[in-house]
Amino acid sequence: MAEGSNIHPEFQRQVPREEKENLLGQRGLVIWLYGLSGSGKSTIANALERKLHDSGRLVTMLDGDNLRSGLNSNLGFTDEDRCENIRRVAEMAKAVVRTGSIVLVSVITPREAFRQSAREIIGGADFLEVYVKASFEACRQRDVKGLYDKAEAGKIANFTGQASAFEEPAHADVVLNTEDHSLDACLEQLLSVVTPRVTL
Repeated sequence: MAEGSNIHPEFQRQVPREEKENLLGQRGLVIWLYGLSGSGKSTIANALERKLHDSGRLVTMLDGDNLRSGLNSNLGFTDEDRCENIRRVAEMAKAVVRTGSIVLVSVITPREAFRQSAREIIGGADFLEVYVKASFEACRQRDVKGLYDKAEAGKIANFTGQASAFEEPAHADVVLNTEDHSLDACLEQLLSVVTPRVTL
């Protein structure tokens, strides 16, 4: 007998999501921000978290580096490990959004297949795909974490945009160009899309 046959997911006896959203006065939503290292994903996510929190919203942050220091600390940066990293993050986001929370995910998510997998796991109705766009050269010049210098020195394997490809998205819901626009402009653009989605 397969091990999976002994697992019986059930949600019908739990408090319905709609009641939790009514309690919070908001709709749950996963906002999945992705892009190259240094593109501004975490900066925008942190600013958005503060804006939403200050407006009375409950927000949960799932940051890629934070998760890789705990839940996903056993994963590397091969395509297989990146795929598993995304799967775990998406499953966590799916569980949290059911509580009515607004979930901010900040993960590089370099391949279109990874983004599609996250959307399928979470469900299209709960998923807002946000591409934080900046060129490899712009991110290299920023190099806020010193990762580009380490990658050029051969100290980081499978570095995204160099040894490991980053695929430009074909159908992102929102594109935030951090080379051409300020943080405030990007935040305003994102809020204009998010606010109607999370309002009851």
